[in-house]
Amino acid sequence: MSTARTPAAGRVPVGRVYRFELVKLVSQWRIRLLVLACWTAPGLFVAAVAQQGMLPSDTLFGRWMHATGWAGPLVVLGFAGTWALPLLTSVVAGDVFAVEDRLGTWRHLLMTVRSPGRIFAAKATASVTVIVLLVAGLAASSTAGGLAAVGNDPLVGVDGHLLAPSDAAGRVLLAWGCALAPTLALAAIGLLGSVLLGRSPMGLLVPALAAVAMQLAQMLPLPVALRLALPGYAFVSWDGLFAAPARLDELLVAVAVSLLWAAVATALAHRVFVRRDFTTGHEDGGGRRALGYGVLPPAGLLALAFGALALATPSTGSGISQAKVQHSVATVFAHLYRLQTDQLHRPAVTEAQLRVSAACERGDGQVDPEGPGNDWRCVVTWHLPGTDAPGTAVYQLDVAADGRLVADGDGPKDVNGYFLVHTPGGDAPNPLWQFDGRIELLPSATTPD
Repeated sequence: MSTARTPAAGRVPVGRVYRFELVKLVSQWRIRLLVLACWTAPGLFVAAVAQQGMLPSDTLFGRWMHATGWAGPLVVLGFAGTWALPLLTSVVAGDVFAVEDRLGTWRHLLMTVRSPGRIFAAKATASVTVIVLLVAGLAASSTAGGLAAVGNDPLVGVDGHLLAPSDAAGRVLLAWGCALAPTLALAAIGLLGSVLLGRSPMGLLVPALAAVAMQLAQMLPLPVALRLALPGYAFVSWDGLFAAPARLDELLVAVAVSLLWAAVATALAHRVFVRRDFTTGHEDGGGRRALGYGVLPPAGLLALAFGALALATPSTGSGISQAKVQHSVATVFAHLYRLQTDQLHRPAVTEAQLRVSAACERGDGQVDPEGPGNDWRCVVTWHLPGTDAPGTAVYQLDVAADGRLVADGDGPKDVNGYFLVHTPGGDAPNPLWQFDGRIELLPSATTPD
């Protein structure tokens, strides 16, 4: 007498399904093209830009691409967080479920695997594997291109201090690793969109549209707690790794929030997928289901994260104050003044000897000195050993809502008035002509309120 075989006994192991889904992904010509592009294009771009006279100085670390090969992967990381990674997650995760709807292969797949949960796990992990491979290619290629074209030289940090090549290498790797967290959040949002919208091409656009919305939000003068509650802030806060000491508060919060978004969006996608009726062969997704799983839970998560951060830290304002701007400008100037002193072969000085201070105001004193804006003006004062009269320099500042500032020198000409300085070895870029800085938005023991 034969015993009937239960469906559970015929389920295919998830590892085998994962390998099958991974092969399906990498066999697509567009995925292969993306892999090839990610592993070659950034290196060629960095090497080409490093040989040009004009540098992307409007990008963080862009003005240092002539000085060290470690600036290249950071420039690529800034670009990738804005454009490349959202598009990559859209192409990979935003279509991994919808493609089965378009081809009408759900019934065959379910009859083979006999478990919607295993199918979801295999497709999700295969998508993450490909995305990690693409991110690794961006990082490795841009690093190789920078080191080959420029060299393994020290990197100027976001606060103006020099990082040894070995230190820079570790922090560059860690910065790319931190960028994986918001990338996974976008990938999970893409999985949710692909499950909810079925064969609709809108599923491909969900991660990209979410990334654009978050980028626009980061440009607005939002409260710090709301800014940190968005899953894309880790694309911005990685630059805190390149300060001394490293500014980790915002980065750790941003990474944790991104991973929380990734977990919630993945759980929602899993719930929708395993409860789906596959008897019709496809499902385009209804408005109530999209609202119930794709809009309301993320909105609730955003409100919950915002409330928790607002209660945990006094961060309901912009986080940009006069004292913080002055501290950031003075710190960067002190470090870069020492770099300029070394370039010109002048007697070495320390930050303690220089006693740099900055007096900053907005709108010629007609605007409250807080918040983002391009109307900040700072007068920097420093002292040299053996001289009675202090030195002064003027900077015009553009302070962004996310805390990044760009200082443009406005004299005197022998300090910050020219792009180049005349050194014994020839003309070299003047580090004090323009420089970047970063303001810690969260309250910190190392910066004034």
